[in-house]
Amino acid sequence: MYRIGQGIDFHQLVEGREFWLGGVLIPHSKGALGHSDADVLLHAICDALLGALGLGDIGKHFPDTDQSFKNIDSKILLQKSYQLIAERGYKVVNVDSTILLQAPKIMKFVPAMQEAISKILELEVTDVSIKATTTEQLSFIGREEGIVATANVLLCKNNG
Repeated sequence: MYRIGQGIDFHQLVEGREFWLGGVLIPHSKGALGHSDADVLLHAICDALLGALGLGDIGKHFPDTDQSFKNIDSKILLQKSYQLIAERGYKVVNVDSTILLQAPKIMKFVPAMQEAISKILELEVTDVSIKATTTEQLSFIGREEGIVATANVLLCKNNG
């Protein structure tokens, strides 16, 4: 049995924050604002995993009202989301994601992101697709005020 999940996350970009994306620290003058490390890509993947099995979203499982999640490494949130999937007898087949960001250019960091994500989700690196696009300077993304990530996952029932 297969299940498909889709996730999306938005964060504001501000001065004075580290910029975490796909589990990788990226040098930049701005970082994403959030309760955790605000890694939009990992958050979108968490939502896709949870949504595929009708388990709600990242806010339900890791609410920003819970101080234990303050500044948490989102790789931990991804691991916890994956555990919820595995406990129900599913495994991830693949991840397909897109990051919408004007700056910085991130493609040279994609292999490290794929490595971090594939390790947590017990996948081959080639099973994690990460694409990036700008908005041609349109909207809050184009003005470098924010970042968006989308993710789709395919799960299958683990038969053994």
